[in-house]
Amino acid sequence: MATNDDDLFRQEMADVTPIKPDNRANLPRTKRPDSLREQLRRAAVMDDRKDRNPLTVPEQVPRIGPTDIVGVKKNGVQEGVYRKLRLGKYDAQDLLDLHRVRLMDARDRVQAFLMKAHEQGLRSVLISHGKGVHSERPGFLKSYVMHWLEESHLVLAYHSAPQNQGGSGATYVLIQKSSQSRQRNREFFMEAGKQQR
Repeated sequence: MATNDDDLFRQEMADVTPIKPDNRANLPRTKRPDSLREQLRRAAVMDDRKDRNPLTVPEQVPRIGPTDIVGVKKNGVQEGVYRKLRLGKYDAQDLLDLHRVRLMDARDRVQAFLMKAHEQGLRSVLISHGKGVHSERPGFLKSYVMHWLEESHLVLAYHSAPQNQGGSGATYVLIQKSSQSRQRNREFFMEAGKQQR
């Protein structure tokens, strides 16, 4: 019976011609970008000792719309200082552009940017995060940036930029003074006080 099956198979395949090699290279498939869920999962299992970034990446943060104007004044910030920040009266001493940056990279860049600004004694900086109007989830990165600014101990206040400086797609940030900056201010005012006597 097995020979009949073999003979039957050969008869059926008699007029079949083998496929010739097509000389095409078999390239490995390009790796698709990680989904948000995969990025969050990877961040969650990351060794805490290696990841010194204090900014968190929860699965959800309060949603902020693309055109929403945002602003927060933390404890200790004078109303006049916050008003000047809100009106864009402070020149941005540095700029971070997050357009087309993926979430986890944006987190690292925001933390590095804030630390550098603090160490350099910068007072007011601008983060351009975009509105995300045309993205799959409008306002997605903007929402995370606001979450990070809220939780960072280096940030005293923040507010959406005036329309002519980026509007709801950019945020002015007031940075906490470094200990060196505070010492320089004390020395300056002590010297100014001596000269007035």
